[in-house]
Amino acid sequence: MARILFGLGNPGAKYEQTRHNAGWQVLDVIAARAGASFKKTRLFKGEVADARVGDEVVRLIKPHSYMNLVGPVYLRCLDVYDLAPEEALVLVDDFQLEMGRLRLRGRGRHGGHNGLKSIEQILNTAQYPRLKIGIGPAPAGARWADYVLRGYDRRQKEALPELLARGADASEFWVQAGLTEAMNRYNPKAAEAPEEPPEKPA
Repeated sequence: MARILFGLGNPGAKYEQTRHNAGWQVLDVIAARAGASFKKTRLFKGEVADARVGDEVVRLIKPHSYMNLVGPVYLRCLDVYDLAPEEALVLVDDFQLEMGRLRLRGRGRHGGHNGLKSIEQILNTAQYPRLKIGIGPAPAGARWADYVLRGYDRRQKEALPELLARGADASEFWVQAGLTEAMNRYNPKAAEAPEEPPEKPA
């Protein structure tokens, strides 16, 4: 049965290249590799593309609700495809994680991210796999909401292709090898991983 890669992002052209849409941007890389195209569906509010990863078919999903309302779309996708949360990897930007870093988790706090908060509320648990895509840190004194809804700066644009490619690699490896192996391969080593700062709203 196909697994799901569920990318978080905001619909609309003005959000397409913003930091908050890093999850969608990684899905675009995976779709391009597989020669897949996104199409709107009547099954839920969003777009879907079927991509082959190794011997498996994975469904790439871009929900078309805004971040704070994405939980019901996520749950609807699980129902439509008869999958459990552990079979759906959520791809999400992380403004508290340094640009270029990835972090896979099987559970954890939402960190103030409205998309993760909405999923957690609809599931009534924080236990579901997610791939955090580092887009930070924001400049000192910056409002987090403003930072994530803006485009990448010049330095980040230079690093972005490699970040998105690694995000695609990690997502595809999760499909083929599962969460534990993907964490072992793609998470920063303990000595390299910074402490996670306290939650801040976004």
